[in-house]
Amino acid sequence: MNQSKSYQRPGLILLVTTVTSFMTAFMGSSLNIALPVIGSEFSSSAKILSWISTVYFLITAVLLIPVGKLSDTKGRMNFFSYGLIVFTGSTFLCGISGSTAIIILFRALQGVGSSFIFATGTALIVTAYPANQRGRVLGINTASVYTGLSSGPFLGGFITQYLGWRGIFFTSAIIGLVIILIVSFMLKGIEEQSTSEKYDIMGSIVYSLSIVSAMIGISMLPGITGIILTITGTILLIVFFNIEKKIINPLFDVRIFKSNRTFTYSNLSALINYCATFAISFLISFYLQIVKGLKPREAGIILITQPVLQAVFSPYAGKLSDRFEPQLVSSTGMAFLTIGLVIFCFLTPGTGYGLIIGNLAFLGLGFALFSSPNVNAIMSSVDRHYYGVASSTLASMRVIGQTLSMGIVIMIFTFYLGERELSPLNSAEFMESARTLFILFSILSVAGIFASLARGNIHSK
Repeated sequence: MNQSKSYQRPGLILLVTTVTSFMTAFMGSSLNIALPVIGSEFSSSAKILSWISTVYFLITAVLLIPVGKLSDTKGRMNFFSYGLIVFTGSTFLCGISGSTAIIILFRALQGVGSSFIFATGTALIVTAYPANQRGRVLGINTASVYTGLSSGPFLGGFITQYLGWRGIFFTSAIIGLVIILIVSFMLKGIEEQSTSEKYDIMGSIVYSLSIVSAMIGISMLPGITGIILTITGTILLIVFFNIEKKIINPLFDVRIFKSNRTFTYSNLSALINYCATFAISFLISFYLQIVKGLKPREAGIILITQPVLQAVFSPYAGKLSDRFEPQLVSSTGMAFLTIGLVIFCFLTPGTGYGLIIGNLAFLGLGFALFSSPNVNAIMSSVDRHYYGVASSTLASMRVIGQTLSMGIVIMIFTFYLGERELSPLNSAEFMESARTLFILFSILSVAGIFASLARGNIHSK
């Protein structure tokens, strides 16, 4: 590998990656508030609206690992810049879209840009700072994600109510444009990197096909097409693992799963966690606006409870996992999340706002107790040589889990609501689908507790 320049402006790189992390998190969390309004404007069914979120995570999940590997050989700053341009451009195009189908198309393009950004952002920070400062700057970057998640429902509610749903896309596009200008004029040429290492094209193709088949298949269950696609995706994933075990420069070094129990079960816990919990804000947003009749701004104020508690307690949970086993702290967090999901199984049109807000706060605490210690367990379980593999794997588990979560939502919405527009007229069917989803997610979360406990101890090793 030839790297002719080292980073000369680490503070500026931290600023750019941190603002970008905020932008992508804000975009996702604020859009959940706007979906009912988009559905009303275009007379879209709940199933179609679900795809606005699902397609973004699906494309990101498909490209994350292939792009991450490619950026290691062709220059991370280049790929980060390309990702910014694609994400910002597609965000603006979402804002001027005239139908739900067009929004879904440009959300897919957003996913392409996000995969470039997610695959390179953390690596840029780690490369820019010496080892004794990385924990602090990575903490700052993580805090920006939580800030974006926290402010999304609140600010997104205000923007949607007073500027319309398009305002969310235009706001994010303006932020993206500012970052592009900074990168273009102040960070140009700061990294030049190339390598002659052979790229695993076959592994990339098989991996992408396996993720697409499995994710789309799950969203189409229990239909015969869904079953065929899900089985096909599973078979292709097995083929991918067999391919990666035999080549010299694999797209993904799968041998680490076989040799590292803590790494394997910690990532499995993350996958289950995101699968069981990601759709919570999506469902509660619809519940508050469709069933309770709240305005976007009012729904956003309630939904902000969960990410705020997560942002406040995550640093303390991380410190707690330095003193006690991450296995215990994360498993406690999963237990809290399971209890919160079970409580939402009994949600009715007459449920009081106090209970809803209190349970969202409780879920936020559960997220905090699980997330930071789980990351600590993953990164502490591998040698420095595998840090890139570990961070890419965790990001993939997050995005795949989010995609699976929305795939399950689409499946249940299709069963209860079909292609009907989601409105107060069919709120009863929505409540039935929401209860079914919370039951399924509760069962998944119980499995997550056992996966978290199975990882073993870190500190004693």
